[in-house]
Amino acid sequence: MYIWLKALHLMAMVTWFAALFYLPRLYVYHAMARDKNDDQSMAYFKTMERKLYRGIMTPSMILVLIFGGAMLYLVPGWFSQGWMHVKLTFVVLLIAYHHVCLIYLKQFAQDRCTKSHTFFRWFNEAPVVALVVIVLLAVVKPF
Repeated sequence: MYIWLKALHLMAMVTWFAALFYLPRLYVYHAMARDKNDDQSMAYFKTMERKLYRGIMTPSMILVLIFGGAMLYLVPGWFSQGWMHVKLTFVVLLIAYHHVCLIYLKQFAQDRCTKSHTFFRWFNEAPVVALVVIVLLAVVKPF
């Protein structure tokens, strides 16, 4: 059972991270379209952002949490290991990042977002750091 949960967890994680990488990139292009007063492109980005967030990103996050939680249930000893505490801290930070993405999605949908495309280029880098840390901790289990 564990190996199936692990496979499902990894597939959901890959999907979630793909969306975590792509949505802020859409925000970059949306902010650039806003700066050019390109209403047609802005409407297109609003649709893409909403569908990505609701149709892929959020369901993937939920599946990551379900399958990860099920694995923790099967191997409760991981809770006593330091690497798991750090990993779960980064998962909580990713969940917060996920919800910050929703805040920006709503701001763009209401034409209220004032952040620059440069801001979103930097914002887009946070999941990269989380991915590196989480994968290294899960594979190497250093402490």
